[in-house]
Amino acid sequence: MAKRTAQDIRRRNRFDALRCVFAASGPVSRQEVAAATGLSFATVANLVAELLEAGVLREAGHEDSKGGRPRARLAVNAERGALVGIDVAETSVQVELFDLALTVLRSVRLPLPQTDVRPDDVVDAIVTGVEGLSDAADTPPRILGAGVSIPGLVEREGGVSVFSPYWSWRDVPLRSLLAERLPMPLYLDNPLKASTVAEMWFGAGREVDDLVVLTLRAGVGAGIAVDGALYRGATNSAGEWGHTCLVRGGRECRCGRQGCVEAYVSTRGVAHTVRELDAHSPLLDADEDAVVSKVARAAAQGDAMATEAVARTARHLGEAAGDLLNLFNPQALVLGGWVADRLGEPLLRQTRDVIAAHALPATLQALTFRLSTVPDNPVSLGAATFALEGFLDDRETFGTVAAGRRAARAAKVGTS
Repeated sequence: MAKRTAQDIRRRNRFDALRCVFAASGPVSRQEVAAATGLSFATVANLVAELLEAGVLREAGHEDSKGGRPRARLAVNAERGALVGIDVAETSVQVELFDLALTVLRSVRLPLPQTDVRPDDVVDAIVTGVEGLSDAADTPPRILGAGVSIPGLVEREGGVSVFSPYWSWRDVPLRSLLAERLPMPLYLDNPLKASTVAEMWFGAGREVDDLVVLTLRAGVGAGIAVDGALYRGATNSAGEWGHTCLVRGGRECRCGRQGCVEAYVSTRGVAHTVRELDAHSPLLDADEDAVVSKVARAAAQGDAMATEAVARTARHLGEAAGDLLNLFNPQALVLGGWVADRLGEPLLRQTRDVIAAHALPATLQALTFRLSTVPDNPVSLGAATFALEGFLDDRETFGTVAAGRRAARAAKVGTS
């Protein structure tokens, strides 16, 4: 592991301080940020000064400090600029425009071709969505950056879609293609990382440092945070848990292998389970997302077949998640994505029972297991958060701020 530099530590501290402001129910003081992050007051004061000068934070009133100087209250400056979060899924592209406080301003979902999706199709949809949202505003927003979640393996630094199982893409330079048409910083990653970052900023990751987020939709995978930081692995491919073997010689997976976790707990996996139980079920008269919704409704109404489909999905999920918990021993395990959202508490409850029978007792001692509470679409929110992190990490923005502060201090010393 590469040794962390002073710049890395400052970057991490800046993120932690700002996440504390986001997590608060209202404006907070520097003292509260220091207490919540464990950073010294002097460190927090310096970080806050940078964030104020960069326009990321603003002062939002003062509070009485019991005889001392009134304490300034801090809040995110939502009007500093806009961020774009883009969720590229199997059949559609969702583009959302956020203010700097990561509140959704506008959203659009654009369909992709039913078959043979090419990189140009995805680029066209993204550009149409971004331009449409910008044009809809009375005053076009200043976009600070756009985060793009693309399924599969992503080479983050170069912005390359290394492999997408949906369309059998290999080594597509997606960021370069987008940069030809979108004049803004672009940050690419996949849904697993995006969902986990959303949890770290707005969900379960606010409360714990070690976290596993299972995303269950057309694709399946695990996002992992260790010691408060997203774990990427050596090539940014950590978390491809959906393509680990659950059933030897089992169902064929879209990746070309057999018995993968994804083949059992994705939207396609749930539809396959229904088909195994009743090949003529009326629940199958729909696309796979709709099948999951129909199963949830039928199970809630006591339908025996739908109830069994949920139970089998929970069994597969619990067995696979138990192994994952034994490996990483997180403080929290979060279920998110379409399957978890629709099957909800019955899936959570039954999966917990299976995990209890498969994971080591020590693994479960400090574990909380929950459904995601991140609002709306965690993937597009997480993608927008990538853009926010990119802006916060911009050396020009904060280098200029720091240089200005050094110059001001030198001038003050020179005249004293």
